[in-house]
Amino acid sequence: MSSTGGDTLTDVSAPWLDPHGSGGAECFALVVVWSRSEPQRVGEVALFPPHTPAAVLGRAHSQGGSGRVRFFRQRPGDLVEVPGLAGRGMSRDQLKIQLTRGGLKIDNIGRPAVLVNGQEIRRTVIRSGDLVEIQHQVLLYCTRRPLQAPPLRSLSTPTFEFGEPDAVGMVGEDPATWALRDRLAFLARRQAHVLILGPSGTGKELAARAIHQLSPRTRRPLISRNAATIPPSLADAELFGNVKNYPNPGMAHRPGLVGSADGGTLFLDEFGELPSEVQTHLLRVLDDGGEYQRLGDATPRQVDIRFIAATNRPSQELKADLVARLKLRVNTPPLQERRADIPLLARKILQRVISSEPDLARFASDGEPRLAPDLLARLMKHDYSLHVRELESLLWLALSSSPGDFIALTPEVSGELKGVTAPTAEDYTVPDELTREQIEEALSRHGGSQQKAWRELGLSSRHVLYRLIKKHNIAI
Repeated sequence: MSSTGGDTLTDVSAPWLDPHGSGGAECFALVVVWSRSEPQRVGEVALFPPHTPAAVLGRAHSQGGSGRVRFFRQRPGDLVEVPGLAGRGMSRDQLKIQLTRGGLKIDNIGRPAVLVNGQEIRRTVIRSGDLVEIQHQVLLYCTRRPLQAPPLRSLSTPTFEFGEPDAVGMVGEDPATWALRDRLAFLARRQAHVLILGPSGTGKELAARAIHQLSPRTRRPLISRNAATIPPSLADAELFGNVKNYPNPGMAHRPGLVGSADGGTLFLDEFGELPSEVQTHLLRVLDDGGEYQRLGDATPRQVDIRFIAATNRPSQELKADLVARLKLRVNTPPLQERRADIPLLARKILQRVISSEPDLARFASDGEPRLAPDLLARLMKHDYSLHVRELESLLWLALSSSPGDFIALTPEVSGELKGVTAPTAEDYTVPDELTREQIEEALSRHGGSQQKAWRELGLSSRHVLYRLIKKHNIAI
């Protein structure tokens, strides 16, 4: 894997990166999801394992150094340090970050404003799912990551650049994406038939292509068809073909999907849309021997195929004896399980669109799309139902409705987004540290009334008191 410089896992100045330690344990992390001056930094991560001392994040022109937040390019079995962020509009000392119970405590000690989920703050605690923006400079996503991503078991060491598509076009650096790649590589080496499960728009066809391309069958054809387009009355003809002059004189010979895939892979997408009686017709060809019969043919034929079916339906809705023949399974994860990949996916989608549409060139600079951070923040929070397909649709809507040369969060796009609750200032107000005893005494004086206790303690709202009660594990 290529590096942009810096130390690897064995750097003795970072003992918590011990490659022989408990690298599989999860820790809090900040992932770069947008950078105004360094768009290539998207996907890089700062890790905060247990007992990490407080550190400062800000503008830097060299490796992190003592007391500075350090960023890495994390891949399975590999962790390469990269230079600190260099956003020109950031203060050198911008954020003080300290690991605390249940999250990361951040203090804005720099000049530019800092926003958490769109609300300006000076001091707060962030948790998984929160977005931190150093205004107009950098957007960071708080999540949890394994300190060391598990090594690959079946996939060869990756050679494609960080953040770029892999050999089959899959984009993502999230651990869930790497786990999927490794699983697909494992399946590719087997001979058994495969069932791909997952919601619409999660890349099931891409997964099928990866299985074929990584398999010994890669030199033979991959025959793909959307099963929903096969009319039940013509299913046998479509699947198995027909001999010449059958069923009508002059009818050309057709090998069918099964015959065309001989020696290779047959992939049927949306397989759950096929009626169960049509699914039954495939049972014999999926058994050992691969026996089938073309329409009008007096004798059976044999074929050597690897069959892959994909569906967004539960496997229980498929014909049971057919599912029993699909011995290998894989699930394609929804975007909600790999939100850190959304910026990388958006970047690649926009690069492809802009490069093919000359009149959209105003939205890019040196090949990098100019994407407004508030749009990306909302896309990170959106509750997707059609996943990558839906993300692409939202980006097209932003392109078509943005008036300037930035891809903006327009009213048209905002109206399509859901899953976001607007924060208020009191949600992010964190008081000076109160002891457990102070909180318990205030509650006791007011007979357990949180409404009265939070006012006495000088807090900004009952919500802040509730978080402190949870933090100190106070019985209420």
